[in-house]
Amino acid sequence: MPWEIGKSFDRSAPIGPIHPVAKVGHYADGAIWLKVNGQTRQNATLKHMIWSVAEQIGRLSQAFEPMPGDIIYSGTPENVGPVVRGEVIEIHIDGLPNLSVRIV
Repeated sequence: MPWEIGKSFDRSAPIGPIHPVAKVGHYADGAIWLKVNGQTRQNATLKHMIWSVAEQIGRLSQAFEPMPGDIIYSGTPENVGPVVRGEVIEIHIDGLPNLSVRIV
């Protein structure tokens, strides 16, 4: 599948504030969901991930040298779909503030 081209386009990676693990701890479980215009499109928990957060860091560390401030983008729950100008996306991970993005 053309994941790189399909997901890597201008302004395709909105990000909220960084929350250092020293302050929030290591997440192993908790709800993650995404809504578009108030309608749930994705809904899962961190336990649904193929690799845990720790496993992802471990595997990536075998190929790259992780540095403070690095960001790791992982996959998302099923039901990925297009969004269009004017739509509002709300993203949630238990224990962190929600992120809301309006497509412009």
